[in-house]
Amino acid sequence: MEREILFSGIGGQGVQLASKTLATAAMRSGRRVLMFGTYGGAMRGGDTDATVVIGEDSLFTPPVIDHAWAAIVMHPKGWPDVAAKLRPGGLLLVNTSVFDVPLLGYDGAIVPLAATGMAADAGMGQAGSMVALGAFTAATGIVTLGALHAVCEEVLPPYRREFADANRRALTLGYEAVAAYACPAWPALEQAA
Repeated sequence: MEREILFSGIGGQGVQLASKTLATAAMRSGRRVLMFGTYGGAMRGGDTDATVVIGEDSLFTPPVIDHAWAAIVMHPKGWPDVAAKLRPGGLLLVNTSVFDVPLLGYDGAIVPLAATGMAADAGMGQAGSMVALGAFTAATGIVTLGALHAVCEEVLPPYRREFADANRRALTLGYEAVAAYACPAWPALEQAA
């Protein structure tokens, strides 16, 4: 079984860090992982997207995908591309702090979360994507919160490691904001839900 997750946003929102955190946590949890990130030329405000594919065995899906099981959308700029790839019955987590585009045509679970606002209210203005990742983890059980916490230093460059504790707090904030297993990633979790 494979799970494909799209991350979409604009530069400066932490989309690449969130995808790297999920990929690393899944790998450290014994899963097979592929990750691919893309971003425009602008450091702030340009498109940024990432794909993470997680599986229990050898992966057959390349990290450049036509269809995905789930998505975390941090900004409406990337929504049309994400909407075209989401399969019915998956999960869409939407950053309602900045999202004002109707989500027409998606047939699956939608988790609305004011991730950017929650991060700002907690004094962590640049951690919205980590709040969203924590919420996504609670909703899906794709990895554990502990697995995400364990890799917070590892995924940061050495000159940014002082932000690891803030990222842990942001992950926990998002995790606690969403009902557990709203859309389980793995069959064993579906029985627990």
